[in-house]
Amino acid sequence: MRHPLAEHVGHFTQLSSTHSRSTHSHPTSNRPPLASMSSTPPSPAHQETTNLLPKDISLSVNYLPSKFSSGLLSPGARRRKPRVDLSVPKRGGGREAFKTSEPRMPEEGDEDYDGVSGDWFGGKEGGRTRPRMRWNKFKWTLFVANVCLSVYALTGLISCLLTWFDVFEHADIVRVGNRTELILSTIAAAAATITSVFGWAGILLNNRSFLAYYTFFLWICFGLLVTPGYLTYKQRTFNLEGKINAQWSRNLAAAGRLRIQNRLHCCGYYSPFVEATVSQTCYARSVLPGCKAAYLHFERRVLEIWYTIVFSLVPLHIFIILAGLLCSNHVTYRFGKGMMPKAYRLSMNSMAIIMDKYASQLAEQYGSDVASDILARSRSNFGLDSPPCTPQTASVSSGSGGGTGRAHEGMGM
Repeated sequence: MRHPLAEHVGHFTQLSSTHSRSTHSHPTSNRPPLASMSSTPPSPAHQETTNLLPKDISLSVNYLPSKFSSGLLSPGARRRKPRVDLSVPKRGGGREAFKTSEPRMPEEGDEDYDGVSGDWFGGKEGGRTRPRMRWNKFKWTLFVANVCLSVYALTGLISCLLTWFDVFEHADIVRVGNRTELILSTIAAAAATITSVFGWAGILLNNRSFLAYYTFFLWICFGLLVTPGYLTYKQRTFNLEGKINAQWSRNLAAAGRLRIQNRLHCCGYYSPFVEATVSQTCYARSVLPGCKAAYLHFERRVLEIWYTIVFSLVPLHIFIILAGLLCSNHVTYRFGKGMMPKAYRLSMNSMAIIMDKYASQLAEQYGSDVASDILARSRSNFGLDSPPCTPQTASVSSGSGGGTGRAHEGMGM
């Protein structure tokens, strides 16, 4: 079934070429243009549409975008799908609307600018489309970057959770002595994991809104990533022994000291007589050594591994941020969604104004008889018994005392 707008434009194109070949066979009439229709009385539809606001008329009345006219006037060989009416432009969303040189004409009331209101991954309602995957280099860059983000975020999150669940041999020492750094690392890994989910949603759905949030959250993840690295580096580099002394004597309670003594198999700080927590293995005459040397050696090794891993991820994360900044808006080669904005969509009122201008040009060039015949056929194609009147027509008819103004008022075009 052909679209009425396609029939109208194609009909105008055929008649224009026909009448251009027979210009000399139709002498210009001395009567005013379209004067033969000046006696037609105004219909009630005229009074209903004379109060149209400017917002009700499309901005496309001033020009016809050539971007969307090629598919209507001259469908080329680039549309090779079988059983498709080539005279009708593509409508609706889905991944097929994001192909290179694929124009998308929206339906009335179509707000699906992102093409994700259908099935999974932008499929059509009521079924799944399985198009051949055609990713551009920007999308592949985003894909590789998000794979790296997902891998290190999940690895870090799993490591932090295993530490919290006391799976490793000395995990309880980290939970007691480095609790702040462990909390910050867990938050950073969880935030990076959630950000990678936004990235996958934007990449698979070609959704620039998700990718915009993805790029913004990458900066937050960067700050959360370097914070535990900075804290561990500062703690190890600047007077670690003094910080360990203050932590054991002031910050750790008896339960915290006991957990460190049990893991390191020691008793007390310097000896069982100095700030020791009594247990089955730690008492006054225990032969176990003090915990300072073992605890200091453990902290130096753990803190060095900690900030080395964090700072080694910084260049990778910067690459992911740059990939998001440079490639998010180019996940497809088409800028935007290839969808005509609402202000430029054609409506019946807009078509009436366009036909009015076209009728004036035909009347001036070929005479009123030819213009009347063309407009009569156009109305029949649209299924309009009485075409709507537009503000432009009303102003022309009221300001003109000649036959042209009255004829336009009678036509409403």
